Amino acid sequence: MLYPHTCTLMDEATPAPSANKSPPDWERSTLEKLLMATVREQRAARRWRIFFRLLWLSVFVFIVAMLMRDYATRATLTQPHTALIEVRGVIASDAPANAHAVVESLRAAFEEPTAKGVLLLISSPGGSPVQAGIIADEIHRLRALHDKPVHAVIEEVGASAAYYVASAATAIHVDKASLVGSIGVMMDGFGFTELMNKVGVERRLLTAGANKGFMDPFSPPNEAQVQHTQQMLDDIHQQFIDVVRKGRGERLRETPETFSGLIWSGQRAVDKGLADGLGSVSSVARDVIGAELIIDYTQRENVAQQLARRFGSGAGEAAVQTLRDWGWTLR
Repeated sequence: MLYPHTCTLMDEATPAPSANKSPPDWERSTLEKLLMATVREQRAARRWRIFFRLLWLSVFVFIVAMLMRDYATRATLTQPHTALIEVRGVIASDAPANAHAVVESLRAAFEEPTAKGVLLLISSPGGSPVQAGIIADEIHRLRALHDKPVHAVIEEVGASAAYYVASAATAIHVDKASLVGSIGVMMDGFGFTELMNKVGVERRLLTAGANKGFMDPFSPPNEAQVQHTQQMLDDIHQQFIDVVRKGRGERLRETPETFSGLIWSGQRAVDKGLADGLGSVSSVARDVIGAELIIDYTQRENVAQQLARRFGSGAGEAAVQTLRDWGWTLR
């Protein structure tokens, strides 16, 4: 008996299946992408490891350099030297040239037996009369307590509160082009009442106390308050004048312009008795104080304090705690 043929014959052109057939293109592309992503992650992780190692190495080198600098400073303190204290920028409680920092620097300089004299390097347009008064009073006290001269060197400008400080020194030295003087007191502001009337704005100010809204810029000027303010400025101005007269003594060639708030060049200041002569930091240390070696006693912010001020108290406190954990102190 014949049975029908049920086998399916393969076309000769159809290739036979192979066990070594390559994967489709999309699978190969996906594998390649995964491999490249892994390689990139490994490279990035290696770069970050190198970065942090270099960062910690830099911190370590910086700390060692600070310690070496402190050691070198302590070593030079055994030699006769001039103690330098800088008063730069605006004199204010929240500025580097504040009374606390300058007074601490002055005390350290006066109490150091190998410091033959103190040199105030002043380059300031002025600032707070309170801060300047604290510094000037301390200079007078330390001069009376210690037999040590204090010389002020005015570089670019020594005006207003800066001259207040300088006048307490034993002598004042300037450059011929320095700006010196401005012995006066100022309070400024703005008044907006006319502008408010023009644009139809009404000021509503409620106070408990007749003068609580003292010199309010959005209210019309009060004559009694203006007179009170002027009297206050006159009182502070007289304090300034008394300090200058006390510090300069007979050297001051006083004229009606002396305490008018004018400012003069260094050469004119010498002519008027507001300064004693021309000189620089190096020349005064070498030729006047007699100790050419200069050591800076200026109290400055340390690294942790700068971090706290620039990046927030949290970062600064963390930096301080880290340094304490290491057992290091940055000065």
